[in-house]
Amino acid sequence: MLAIVEINGKQYQVEDGRFITIDRVEQDPETSLEFANVLMVIDGENSIVGAPFIAGASVKGKVLSHERGRKLLVYKMRCKKGYRVKNGHRSCYSRIQIDGITVPSAKK
Repeated sequence: MLAIVEINGKQYQVEDGRFITIDRVEQDPETSLEFANVLMVIDGENSIVGAPFIAGASVKGKVLSHERGRKLLVYKMRCKKGYRVKNGHRSCYSRIQIDGITVPSAKK
């Protein structure tokens, strides 16, 4: 079973038993999460599309760890002015394991 879920304003394609990396959530590692904003569920040839979300559907997951992404360099320069600024930026991410996708039985 495959689902498309909205988490923190971004859409992710999730599958049961898979890992995803999302923007950092404030839960501690080894705690469980439930995402209720399910946009679409695909089960073989059957698919359910929400308008915008599927009522009663949810995706359960567990926070495994918190990580930081690779460093991105931001370089600003104004030519002929002697202005040069170099900054670095690292985003924080959370690694999540998907435990299950629940769909209401009336919609299956």
